[in-house]
Amino acid sequence: MIDAKKVGRPKKFKREDALAAALNVFWAKGYNGASMKDLTAAMKINGPSLYAEFGDKQTLYKLTIDEYAQNDACAPLVAFEGEDDIDKAVQAFMAAAIDYATLQNSGVKGCFLSSCVATTAGEVEGVEAKLQNAIIETDKRLANRFDLEITKGVLPANFPSLQRARLMFDLRQGHVFRARSGCDADEMKQDLEYRSKIVLQADATSA
Repeated sequence: MIDAKKVGRPKKFKREDALAAALNVFWAKGYNGASMKDLTAAMKINGPSLYAEFGDKQTLYKLTIDEYAQNDACAPLVAFEGEDDIDKAVQAFMAAAIDYATLQNSGVKGCFLSSCVATTAGEVEGVEAKLQNAIIETDKRLANRFDLEITKGVLPANFPSLQRARLMFDLRQGHVFRARSGCDADEMKQDLEYRSKIVLQADATSA
C-alpha cells in the first residue's frame, strides 16, 4: 500500500538556485520593490510552491541574507585567508571585493548587504540583527588573521587587530560604494598598495 503522505509532486527546482534567483531580485529591486510576481518568475516556481518551501516574502528575504552572508560575502575573506604574505593578503581582500562588486553576472553592482539589506534594517523584523552579526563575524575573522601574524612576529605586539579589521571592512564598503556608482575596477585597484600600508602601519598611539 502506498502511503499518500509520502507521495508528492517532485520538486522542479533546486533550493540553492531558487534562493540565488530571489536574492538577485531583492538586490536589484530592493525589498519593497520586489513583488511576489517578480520573485516567482525569477525563481521559476508558482506561489504555493514558494510559500511551501520558503515561507512568506519576509522569511524568503531573510533566507537570502543568510545565503549571501555564508557564501558570496565570504569571497574577499577567502582571498585574505588564502594568501601567506599579510601585505598581499590585505590587497587580495580588497581586490576580491572590487571584483565581486563589479563583475556580477546578474548585472547588479556593489554588495547585497550594504546596497539592499542595510536599507531595511529596523524596517523588516530580524534584519538588523542579521546585518550586525555578519559585520561582527567578518571583523572577527579579519582580526584573527592579524593576531596570527602577531604570534609569528610579522606584526608588532601592539598591533590593534580588531581596529584594523574594522578599518579593512569599512574600506571594503567604500570600494563597493564606488563600484555601485560605476567607477572603473582597474582604477580602484591602483590604490590597493597604498591602502594596505595604511591598514598595516604600526600603531603610533601605543608606541
